[in-house]
Amino acid sequence: MNSGFETPSRWYVVYTRPKQECRAEWNLNSGGIETFNPQSKGRASRRTDKPQVVKQLFSRYIFARFAGDELHKIMFTRGVQTVVSFGNKPAAIDDIVITLIKSRIGEDGFVRFSDELTEGDRVMISTGPLASLEGIFERKLKDTERVSVLLCAVSLQGRLIIERDQVVKIDPVALKGPARSAGRYAN
Repeated sequence: MNSGFETPSRWYVVYTRPKQECRAEWNLNSGGIETFNPQSKGRASRRTDKPQVVKQLFSRYIFARFAGDELHKIMFTRGVQTVVSFGNKPAAIDDIVITLIKSRIGEDGFVRFSDELTEGDRVMISTGPLASLEGIFERKLKDTERVSVLLCAVSLQGRLIIERDQVVKIDPVALKGPARSAGRYAN
């Protein structure tokens, strides 16, 4: 069955049934289709004892590499809902996108983000009444989504406990001129 697009295999985005990304991946692999299902370590909800859980990088989406004449096979694979299409034609993904995502996978098999914080990173508060204040990331608090930040402002030097999603890492390359000193902070 010819669906009107090129025969060489290309990467496509497969939309899965709810919470069936791994099932779709396994079934596609069993059928000889190459897949890529990027995952990350996420924070567990506050109702669980687990500090981290495995999360899909793109909930309900995985990537599959196949030729156009295999579309029918993909569409009828258990766990698959559809292939993302535009104008009734599956939308191919450039290999560079897949390569970029794969390049961010760490030794543990999970995608790493550039905004992961380590002790001493310069950060800025992005939201709330303290937005735009800069500080130094001190540590992540155990079993919570909060972090400790040492603030550095002209008349304020203190420690702040804040939600992790309100803090963004400052790119050291973006800082122009001599590095600003954070000074010493009292406990």
